[in-house]
Amino acid sequence: MSAPLLYHSPAPFALDLGGTLPGVDIAYHTYGTLSEARDNVVWVCHALTANSDVADWWPHTVVPGGFLDPSRWYVVCANIIGSCYGSTGPMSVNPATRQPWYGDFPRLTMADIARAHALLADALGIGRIAALVGSSVGGFQAVEWAVADPARFGRLVLIATGASASPWTVAIDETQRMAIKADSTWGEPRPDAARDGLAAARAIGLLTYRGPEGYNATQRDPDGLPAGALRRPVTYQRHQGDKLVARFDAYSYVAILDAFDTHDVGRGRGGRSAALARLGMPVCVIGLSTDIIFTPAEMRALADALPHAEYHEIASPLGHDGFLVEHGRLNSIINRFFNLTSPAGANDRQ
Repeated sequence: MSAPLLYHSPAPFALDLGGTLPGVDIAYHTYGTLSEARDNVVWVCHALTANSDVADWWPHTVVPGGFLDPSRWYVVCANIIGSCYGSTGPMSVNPATRQPWYGDFPRLTMADIARAHALLADALGIGRIAALVGSSVGGFQAVEWAVADPARFGRLVLIATGASASPWTVAIDETQRMAIKADSTWGEPRPDAARDGLAAARAIGLLTYRGPEGYNATQRDPDGLPAGALRRPVTYQRHQGDKLVARFDAYSYVAILDAFDTHDVGRGRGGRSAALARLGMPVCVIGLSTDIIFTPAEMRALADALPHAEYHEIASPLGHDGFLVEHGRLNSIINRFFNLTSPAGANDRQ
């Protein structure tokens, strides 16, 4: 990850669920050059434990010919508040105590996170955004921001995501929180609290990111493995848990899971159908054939609920994580979508 830029707003930032952050820091990355007409902005909203450096976590997209080609687009990505990659979150210092917030960090909603994006865009002098792109939790942010301010966006790309947190996704989150909070060090005011719980939570999450097809395709043991040998899936789960613990903290992880669970674009807007009807811009919805978090059926239903959407489904054995690796297909679909000269009509099934 390259060093991000940092925007600081000293103004109090009121939160949906009560309380106020006494100012916010927002870390962000940009790629490419803003055109004189300021009409070439593509804003990317990142997923759960990613950062603002899109080129770091979404390979083969911020490249010539990619849908985030920096020779064509001015790409912006902001680290979400509540995270630990430079934006205000649980590891930030609470001015009232002069100590990190840790578990006292106030609860956030997806609407809070979207408002922080808007705050940064305004500070950067970015009004109209040619395209807003979000995948997974990033898609939650994108659809919330677009519904809150539809006139700001020319196009919208939603990948493996939804208009609300379903009971299934909330159950996944709660299971991970249970693992973290079962760690006896949870709640201690230190950055490495609940490390073992966080590793276990990540292992739980990975089961849903990859699904059976993904694991069976990539973690199968060689033939003839002795009965007492350590199995490849075992070492994989432990390795992935250790990797996350080395770069993330349990308090930020829980803060984002909690915000995830609040997601419902229809809240206070007359329901999801009425909220999605506000999105009159062309929308590209992309599902993954083996995704068990946001299933293809749910992704098709999302596209059907949008006035001008097209739907594409990528055949991938890697489940939800396919959005991180199926860059060739994503580049093809999204580049074509960006080049459309008129809004999409009926949904396009592929």
